[in-house]
Amino acid sequence: MARPSFRALVALAAVVVLSVEAWSAPNPATSVPSDPFTTAQLDVARSVRERALEDDTAYELLRSLTSRVGPRSAGSPGDARAVEWAQTQLKSLGFVNVHAEPVRVPHWVRGECHVETVSPWPQRLVAEALGGSIATPEGGLEADVIAVSDLDEMATGDSTRFAGRIVFFSGRMERRHDGAGYSKAVAVRGRGAIEAARRGALAVVIRSVGTDRDRVVHTGAMRYDPSVTRIPALALSNPDADLLVDQLASGERVRMRLRNTSAMADSAWSANVVGEIPGRERPNEVVVLGGHLDSWDLGTGAHDDGTGVCIMTAAARLIGQASLRPRRTIRVVMFANEEFGLSGARTYARDHATEAERIMFGMESDLGAFQPLGLKLKVAPAQRAAARVMHSLLQPLGVEWRGEDATGDADVGQLLALGVPVGDLETDASDYFDLHHTANDTFAKVDPLLVRRNVACYATLAWLAADLPIGWGRVTPSPRPAGR
Repeated sequence: MARPSFRALVALAAVVVLSVEAWSAPNPATSVPSDPFTTAQLDVARSVRERALEDDTAYELLRSLTSRVGPRSAGSPGDARAVEWAQTQLKSLGFVNVHAEPVRVPHWVRGECHVETVSPWPQRLVAEALGGSIATPEGGLEADVIAVSDLDEMATGDSTRFAGRIVFFSGRMERRHDGAGYSKAVAVRGRGAIEAARRGALAVVIRSVGTDRDRVVHTGAMRYDPSVTRIPALALSNPDADLLVDQLASGERVRMRLRNTSAMADSAWSANVVGEIPGRERPNEVVVLGGHLDSWDLGTGAHDDGTGVCIMTAAARLIGQASLRPRRTIRVVMFANEEFGLSGARTYARDHATEAERIMFGMESDLGAFQPLGLKLKVAPAQRAAARVMHSLLQPLGVEWRGEDATGDADVGQLLALGVPVGDLETDASDYFDLHHTANDTFAKVDPLLVRRNVACYATLAWLAADLPIGWGRVTPSPRPAGR
């Protein structure tokens, strides 16, 4: 085969360069009209994007949050330290109108947990209580184990077979890029104790809702029904769940002993922490950038959701440093208690309902600092062209268009129910649920380059969202999302 000429190579290189940016050399069949934004607006947004790719503000904020505050479960001393930390950081970074909006939160105390198989082969198992679980009787409890994979299997067959036993939910979470395995697996964490208690069970032990093979436990919130007896609910690490599966597969009678001392304490005051970068023309109209400040207590909440609040803070700061501030105000909201009941987001939506018409757009970061893969934007029909232009500026970062069914996620999603347009930046969740709600969710597990890339996406989107001359309209209210 003949070698291509120098001229041919130059031509090929030109094609590659022109295809890097989505706004150059558009395909007539798929091009997006740029009329909603001027060339000058797009240039500012691109400059914000490029500066974000070189900026480590978010990463250094996360280093501070995880080392100086650490775990910050709702109502704990760490929660109070986080609120103080957040206000200090926002003020030092040049935000204005920095304040804390009080939120009443539940306060659950983990206590100590001990789980072991008594027979046929005694083994100490790595376990932790699920968030909200009651304690076992003071001396613990001991009973035979009966296994089911999920709630559907529990609902079939003779319901009396669970009476007087410890129910083990053995189903394993599926690893998926989009995290879809979580929504299926997490049902047993939320409702397992309720359904087992209805059938006379003494306690519930679940396989951790996570995708790792490490000997660490994934905690998370569980629920009780006032009309159903409350029973203890614990989680096993995945390797220990495998061990229990093996013992049960032997056909021998498996007996387990549990002791747990967790309990609810008095509710406490926390706060949503707010800071703003004022808009140049319409400062009373706002774009909300959200994340949740609380975390579970086992780790330092680096990915969940330390990265979220730090990414949004850094994105807003970069917008404030841009050559031109957007028309509207960028408002960062660090929500209280997402993990154990969405107290902060629900309080915020209630307290700000009267200004909902002035909340023009909202986004949340709460899926860790991993590779951004896709974008969904839920806006009024008249603004769909503008939404596609916004997406075009993320295409060079590898972000594909994924449609209009954005939810705003758990916290900002509470504003969607008020008709506020929202956007979802979907990251690669393949590894997120290895760390989620575990002692391994630490600063060391965070990649600074991926933090920068997330900041670049949110800063670009937020600048354009805040500068669109005509606004984003209203969307059809949707049911408020549940937490993760």
